Amino acid sequence: MRKKLVVGNWKMNGSLARNQVLLVALNAMVRPGSVDVVVCPPYPYLSQAQALLKGGVISVGAQNLSAFNEGAYTGEVSGAMLRDSGCDWVIVGHSERRSANGEADGVVAAKVQAALDSGLRPILCVGETLEQREGGVAEDVVGSQLDAVVSVVGAVLVSSVVVAYEPVWAIGTGKTATPEQAQAMHAFIRACLVLRGVAAQGVKILYGGSVTAVNAPQLFSKPDIDGALVGGASLVAEGFSAICAAAAAS
Repeated sequence: MRKKLVVGNWKMNGSLARNQVLLVALNAMVRPGSVDVVVCPPYPYLSQAQALLKGGVISVGAQNLSAFNEGAYTGEVSGAMLRDSGCDWVIVGHSERRSANGEADGVVAAKVQAALDSGLRPILCVGETLEQREGGVAEDVVGSQLDAVVSVVGAVLVSSVVVAYEPVWAIGTGKTATPEQAQAMHAFIRACLVLRGVAAQGVKILYGGSVTAVNAPQLFSKPDIDGALVGGASLVAEGFSAICAAAAAS
């Protein structure tokens, strides 16, 4: 049975004062159990998060990394640097990176490889836009995003990657795929991985797209939904801890 995983993506939010209040509260609310919990603050706050969460059950991850190990890449942060700062996880290929920063499938695949090479657990984001879903090509889009990673990383290493399905049309919009829609795509992703030689029954597939404490129990009840990549709700201790509790109870 796959252990549930809940990841909080803070995006470009936070301050030293606000973070302290949030992290201290989360440390008190999130208890050890049948769910793994990760928070991903912006780069400047990684050390603060490490210090405040030390000895607790919540791990720290980053929101992005460079595909390169070192060199003349101004403004970039390597996987080795993230590991050196105490990170265990990193989000790769979030839809906002793909759309706003032009990260094509090949770039995302290279970043997954860089994360693995650095000893980080990558959380690979895949998903379709509303136009693609309405055009009937959602599975084609997601399948291509997976193919790009498998072709670079290989089926054996992909088995250690966490996949996060995030329908772009449901991110920050208040819209959420129904539990049935999400389950159908999660099952498709697992089947795709199996066809590509990946030991997919052990791969965690998270749902990301306006996850809240209200809809989390229904989402987590589905057999192929192994947790959540949480955006806005991860900035509120009560809401995020309730999502974690729902995952633990499912």
